[in-house]
Amino acid sequence: MAEKYDLTHVIGQYLDRHLVFPLLEFLQQQKLYDDQEIVQGKLDLLSQTNMVDFAKDIHQSLYPDREVPQAMLDKRKVVVDQLMQLKQDSKPIVDLFENEQVAQQIQTIRDGAQLVEYLRQNFDFKPESLDTLFNLAKFQFECGNYQGAAEYLYHFRILSTDGEKSFNALWGRFACSILTQDWEVAFEDMTSLREFIDGKNPATPVQQLQQRTWLIHWSLFVFFNHPKGRDGIIDLFLYQPQYSNAIQTVCPHILRYLTTAVITNKRRRNVLKDLVKLIQQESYTYRDPITEFLECLYVNFDFDGAQQKLRECELVLANDFFLFHYREDFIENARLFIFETYCRIHNTISISMLAEKLNMTPDKAEEWIVNLIRNARLDAKIDSKEGHVVMATQVPNIYHQIIEKTKGFTFRSNVLADSIEKQKRPPQQRQNREDGGREGGREGGREGGREGGREGGRGGFRGRGGFRGGRGIQHHQFQ
Repeated sequence: MAEKYDLTHVIGQYLDRHLVFPLLEFLQQQKLYDDQEIVQGKLDLLSQTNMVDFAKDIHQSLYPDREVPQAMLDKRKVVVDQLMQLKQDSKPIVDLFENEQVAQQIQTIRDGAQLVEYLRQNFDFKPESLDTLFNLAKFQFECGNYQGAAEYLYHFRILSTDGEKSFNALWGRFACSILTQDWEVAFEDMTSLREFIDGKNPATPVQQLQQRTWLIHWSLFVFFNHPKGRDGIIDLFLYQPQYSNAIQTVCPHILRYLTTAVITNKRRRNVLKDLVKLIQQESYTYRDPITEFLECLYVNFDFDGAQQKLRECELVLANDFFLFHYREDFIENARLFIFETYCRIHNTISISMLAEKLNMTPDKAEEWIVNLIRNARLDAKIDSKEGHVVMATQVPNIYHQIIEKTKGFTFRSNVLADSIEKQKRPPQQRQNREDGGREGGREGGREGGREGGREGGRGGFRGRGGFRGGRGIQHHQFQ
C-alpha cells in the first residue's frame, strides 16, 4: 500500500538532484524500500556531484569489504584543485564584497547598473569578473557548501546584467535556501521566481509551462515548512489559472498536497467546493486515498467509503516526506468533516455508530464530541442514557437572511443609475465617455496585472523497480 502511493520517484523528476537527498534520507528512515537500494540510489546521485567525501563514505557503508575506487580518489584531487583555482581567480571580487564601504553602498544603491558604475570608478571593478564569481558559486553548490554558494549568488544577482544567468542564479539561491532550511529567504526567492516566470519572460509558452512545473514542485518544501505556507499553496495552486492549468496538464499528483493543505487549514474551509470540483475533473488521471476521501464524503456521501479512505490516508501521510508532520492535524480535521457532513442529514445520531464512522472507540468518540460542544464548535446535546447525540435544530437567522438578500442592492442600483444616465446623454458625448472608459479599463487592467504579479527541479530521480533506478537520473540542474 505505502509503496503504491509513494510519489518520490515522480516528484524527483522535477527537482535538482541535491533536493532529492532529503527525500531519500526520509525513505531510508521509513524503511519503505530495501535499504541497499536506497543507499545505492544515494551513491548514484552523488556520483554526479562534487561531494566526493560524502560519496566515499556512502560507498564504504554499501561495500564495506571493497576498496574505494581509484576513480573516486582521483576525482577528489581534481575537485580540490579546481576549487582552489576558482577561489584564487575569484579572490579580488570576493575581497571587494567584504569591503565595508562596498557593503554599505550595496545597501544604499539598489540599481545594479548604477552600483556597477560606482565600483568601476572607485575600485577598478571589471564586470567580466562576475562570471568567475558565478562559477565559484556553482562549484561550491556542487560541493555541498550551500551557505557559501547562497552568499556568492546573492552578490552576483545584485550586479549582473545577464538576464539568463541571473535567472539561473535565482534558481540556485532558491535551492540553497531550501537546503539550509532558511524558509523566509526561500519564500522570497520563490516569489521572485514566480514574478519572473509570469512577468516579462522571454521563454516560449512550453518553456514557461516547464518552469512553472519546476516551481510547483520546489515550492512544496516551502509551503509545508513556512508559517504561511498552507495559505500560499491554496492561493497559488487553486486560484492562479497558470498554475492550476500546469497541475492539470503535467502534474495532477500535486492535488494530494493541495488537498492536505485545505483539510488541515481550518481558516480556508470555504475553498472545499472549488477543490472538490478540481479533484473530480482530474479523477481520471490521478487518484489516491487523500483525494478519494473528499470524493467519498462530498460527492458520493459514502460515509463507509470515507472511513475506509481515512484509514488509508494515515498510511499515505506517514510515508510522505512533505506531509508526515501533518498526519494528526489531517486525521482530526477529516473526522470533523465526516461528523459535520453526517450531522447535516441526521437529527439523532448513535454514538457507537458514529465511533465506527470515525474509526474511534465509543468512549473516545463521546469525549471528542463533548470537546466539540465545549469549544462552541457544535450545537448539540448528549443523551448518555440512550447513547445518542441530539442535534439542535438549525433555524435560519432572519437578520442574516435579510443581509444576504439585500447585500447586492447597492451594486445593482448603481448599475441601473449609470444605465439611465447614459441614456440621457447626447449620442456624441455618450460615445466619448465610452471610449474613455475603455481606455481607462485597459490601463487599469495593465496596472492590475502588474500588481497581481507582485503579489504573487529541475531534474530528477527516475526509479526502475524500487530505487535501483538511481542510475537513470535525469536532471535540469542549476546552471
